[in-house]
Amino acid sequence: MALPVRTYFKHLPRFIQKFNSPKRCLCTGNKEPPGRVFSGIQPTGVPHLGNYLGALENWVSLQNQYPSVLYSIVDLHSITQPQDPAQLRSNILDMAASLLACGIDPERAILFQQSQVSEHAELSWILGCLTTMPRLRHLPQWKMKSKQKNEGSVGLFTYPVLQAADILLYKSTHVPVGEDQVQHLELAQDLARIFNNRYGDLFPEPAALLSSTRKVKSLRDPSSKMSKSDPQAMATVSVTDSPDDITLKLRRAVTDFTSDVTFDPETRPGVSNLVTIHAAMANITVEEAVSQAKGLDTAAYKKLVSEAVIERLRPIREEIERLRGDRAHLEGVLARGNQRARELAAPVLKEVRQRVGFC
Repeated sequence: MALPVRTYFKHLPRFIQKFNSPKRCLCTGNKEPPGRVFSGIQPTGVPHLGNYLGALENWVSLQNQYPSVLYSIVDLHSITQPQDPAQLRSNILDMAASLLACGIDPERAILFQQSQVSEHAELSWILGCLTTMPRLRHLPQWKMKSKQKNEGSVGLFTYPVLQAADILLYKSTHVPVGEDQVQHLELAQDLARIFNNRYGDLFPEPAALLSSTRKVKSLRDPSSKMSKSDPQAMATVSVTDSPDDITLKLRRAVTDFTSDVTFDPETRPGVSNLVTIHAAMANITVEEAVSQAKGLDTAAYKKLVSEAVIERLRPIREEIERLRGDRAHLEGVLARGNQRARELAAPVLKEVRQRVGFC
């Protein structure tokens, strides 16, 4: 199937390669690096602009750079928060449609549903028995989310262990992550070392692939990153938003009282967020975006940014709508991906079970 957004990804991925680091690896160039990439995304409906620029754009590049790539819709992670079952089923297919529309090619990458590969949960239990509670208690997301809810669930507390199992189950060597996930990847690295020391070498220590793309901030509060859970509807641009909705949200984006457009994230976070979005969506540098804004006040610049976002997202939105109308195709893509993932996971877990002493 020809995907309409491939032309947008002709540029080299925004990575710098550093193979000697056990924790960070960034990739450039046309040579296919060795190893296996794994990443996952929760099925929370369609992605927003921050997801697209911060993760999915790089995922598309990585599937063309590495010989083995797995992308998982991590529905087990999603139930750390209450989920309506019917809505969760719909969200899984919506996320599958969104990933395909953004350029994920199921012939180049294994796209699968986490809960359909039971080895994830079993390896998570084994790794959880190698993890201490103080180690998990110090992870930043537990501190933040449990504080927000006063008391978090056991699943929320242990989900970094499941993340580690997701990665190690496929002997993944590289994981694209944001800065806020680096400590969780370090747990996966620690657990690989602990398991290998206790039971013999089996798991490689996965390296982080850190994107150089700047975080997209909330349009209503540029001190926070763009988020689906933001209670303000005007704060987040979804990849399926209509041109009118995109124009309205960007027109109401928080800026400041200076009319000129400059890039200074410290003192002008709102305007700088617009520049970041413009540069990323138009495939230009921040300097070029600022140059294009010369002679424009922020109101006129918001219109320019809106046009860039609308133009970039139009084919993605249209493809998502087309795919939503073909449920059987989406289920077939996931079924094939689930089977391919199981074929990789089963022999690894068999080896783990033997080494631990289960068989």
